[in-house]
Amino acid sequence: MPITSTASTQWTGGLGSGSGTTTLGTGSTFDLTWRARAEEGGATTPEEFLAAAHASCYAMALSHTLGEAGHEPETLATSAKVSFVPGTGITTSVLTVQGSVPGLSQEEFADYAEQAKAGCPVSQALSGVEIRLESAELSA
Repeated sequence: MPITSTASTQWTGGLGSGSGTTTLGTGSTFDLTWRARAEEGGATTPEEFLAAAHASCYAMALSHTLGEAGHEPETLATSAKVSFVPGTGITTSVLTVQGSVPGLSQEEFADYAEQAKAGCPVSQALSGVEIRLESAELSA
């Protein structure tokens, strides 16, 4: 049975002069403007939500990949940078991860990190966008 997540947006006015709010199903509300999306700053953007979704999904996918291989991670710190070009659209999502995983070499961790990128459901949903793993580093 699928788990369904929800969000809603209320927008007022034209694209350039308007504004809106997005409310997540959990109740958190975020301000939106075109200016923040096209010029960076001042409000949340759809790409910021997408980056949050990609970073969190990727952390879970990597945790699963490592666990399935018998390497339970102590910690994983992930980030995603999603780029938007007005008139073109979303162009990239760049992931970084730093982890503490006992018993793994840096090379093994990097290999598992690449595998998780392909297995992440959000990565799969973004299949039309370039997805890069910028760095996968083990912490001491």
